[in-house]
Amino acid sequence: MLLIYTHKITPRFVYIMKHIFVRMLGMDITFTTRVEDFIAHTGPKITYSRQPLQKEFFIRSHELLFEQGITDQEVTIHSWDEIPCFFPTNQRSDIPYDIFAASFYMLSRYEEYLPHVKDSHGRYPATESLAFKEGFLEKPVVDIWVQKLRVALKERFPEAIFHQNTFSFVSLVDVAISHCFKHRGILRTTGGTLLDFFTFRWGRMFKRFGVLLGLKKDPYDNFTELLSLHKKYTIQSVFFVLIADYSQYDKNISLYNHRFRSLIKSIADYTIVSLMASYDSYENLEALKKGRSRLIKVINRPVKRVRLRYNRVNIPETYKLLVEAECNEDYTMGYTHYPGFRAGTCSPFYFYDISYEVQLPLKINPFCLQDYSFINQTSASQIMEKISVLIEEVKKVNGTFMTVFSNEVLGGSSGPQYKKVYEELVKKLGSER
Repeated sequence: MLLIYTHKITPRFVYIMKHIFVRMLGMDITFTTRVEDFIAHTGPKITYSRQPLQKEFFIRSHELLFEQGITDQEVTIHSWDEIPCFFPTNQRSDIPYDIFAASFYMLSRYEEYLPHVKDSHGRYPATESLAFKEGFLEKPVVDIWVQKLRVALKERFPEAIFHQNTFSFVSLVDVAISHCFKHRGILRTTGGTLLDFFTFRWGRMFKRFGVLLGLKKDPYDNFTELLSLHKKYTIQSVFFVLIADYSQYDKNISLYNHRFRSLIKSIADYTIVSLMASYDSYENLEALKKGRSRLIKVINRPVKRVRLRYNRVNIPETYKLLVEAECNEDYTMGYTHYPGFRAGTCSPFYFYDISYEVQLPLKINPFCLQDYSFINQTSASQIMEKISVLIEEVKKVNGTFMTVFSNEVLGGSSGPQYKKVYEELVKKLGSER
């Protein structure tokens, strides 16, 4: 049992200590503000405060974990053995930076509460983030800091037992448009054909006729191939299906189409199927509940996982809505057009709501790249080279490498290139049966 002394126990302090020590390091911990209890403790113990009590393991605390609300934090990036870090301590501290406060800053998405200019879809832009500006977006800094803490604690407490995580790979598959041409109804098919004709997209028009006449396979209908590939290499996957009324940004097949419902059920026979919430769901509780209820009726299973369309998350309001809609896992924490670690981590964590100073019962599963991140890359080899760098970063800390690909991109005009990348990725990280 590790005893942690601090001068004040706050919800922020409890949250980050449990995440780092219990969930990431696998240690049993307890807290105290009583000096006499700390001195009497004979097992491993550390002090997290402004000053050490004796000659114990000491980390000088930053004020962040003892504050309430949002204040404009002074964040200056330094290097700790070539690893970016902030909130420096002092020479008496066994750790040169307050990694607890820094980890809380990253995981809580503290900076996303601060004033910022949103992009055209109402999202927090990657370019506004501290990690992007300081050049460490592609490093899971929180996991690296915890790994360095593990080493320091093991040196001081050789008898301490730590849990060792293992590297894992999870493939998230977005199904925002299940078919390019088929099952789209008479009006949408007619409208699409006329649009192709009047915009001189003859090739697309003839491809449409080929699919509708049964001479060609719909380019987006690659589900059998994906499921076979995952099975062959024992890949863990989650398919997120868009269940929403037709709108400017939500254009999937109608749920009233029995072939679409059959497709969803058939995928659910082989892997996890969960909800891609509609474009407006990030601020619309009724839309969230409606989409979740519809999917439950189709697959006859609980639906607890969710991804927001276009990665639209307004922190903390969206996550409060997810909890109200009875979702307990989110897979939206990442950037659409930039690979990297939005929350500075490649490990799941529970979201802390600063507005109410409470941990929400919502597990955040961060992804580190989406297929749109590489839309301007010219070759599969270039894309794979970039992905391999990220894989190595995650492997170093035994984290979870989570990617987002869509059947639409894999079957689109750049499909052959992306398909080659995806197959190589699966082969690289899977285990062939």
